[in-house]
Amino acid sequence: MVLPAVRQKILEDLDQLSPEMQKQAVEAVHRLASPLPQGASGRDLLRFAGTLDGESAREMREAIEQGCGRVDLDGW
Repeated sequence: MVLPAVRQKILEDLDQLSPEMQKQAVEAVHRLASPLPQGASGRDLLRFAGTLDGESAREMREAIEQGCGRVDLDGW
């Protein structure tokens, strides 16, 4: 249940936003109201422990270092 004062403040602020920003506000509220997805538990992942050999781990680490952490500003 939304407190009346909170509802009023939100509506007042929404009135000040452009239509595009109002859509962003709806999406933000929806994300807050939606439950977070549940992932696998650590116990479930234990069966994979030790299955990656050293060479594969090195290749994976190098691929991550080369391809991740870069931001393509034109990609958004």
